[in-house]
Amino acid sequence: MQRRTFLRLTLATGVSLALAGCGFRLRGTGSAALPFTSLAVDGTGDDVSRLAIERLQAAGVSVDEAAPQVLNLGPEAFGEQRLSVLDSGRQEYDMSLSVPFSIQRRDDGAYRLAQQHVEVQERFTLSSNNLLSEDDRREAVRRRLRQKAVDQLLDRLRALDGQ
Repeated sequence: MQRRTFLRLTLATGVSLALAGCGFRLRGTGSAALPFTSLAVDGTGDDVSRLAIERLQAAGVSVDEAAPQVLNLGPEAFGEQRLSVLDSGRQEYDMSLSVPFSIQRRDDGAYRLAQQHVEVQERFTLSSNNLLSEDDRREAVRRRLRQKAVDQLLDRLRALDGQ
């Protein structure tokens, strides 16, 4: 009985050390913190900028105009392309959102992260039988794309921790 317990304990310890050694992290642990305590946001005032500020503050980052680093957010750019016309009057679309961003040090103006783009897309279907709801459906897709873009932006900012 003792030998079996010892083997299980040894195996569990070995697996834990192997996973820790290869950089394995449980999702949601170890990556929640952003590498900034305060950050200025220079945005265009669009929905992505407002959402990014809200999410930064919720993550514990002080959004302050006098912060040593600035998150520059460009204007959100939506694109929409009709992919196909399906049977029974339904049409399939692909909507994309692109948002340029960079991180700049305030003291010397150098870029910690040169301009990049966050790009997300979603495919959706509209029906010609319900024309009144098309605008609502498109706006719901835009909201989801903004959420995904800000999620991706925060993931990229978390990756700056080692830089």
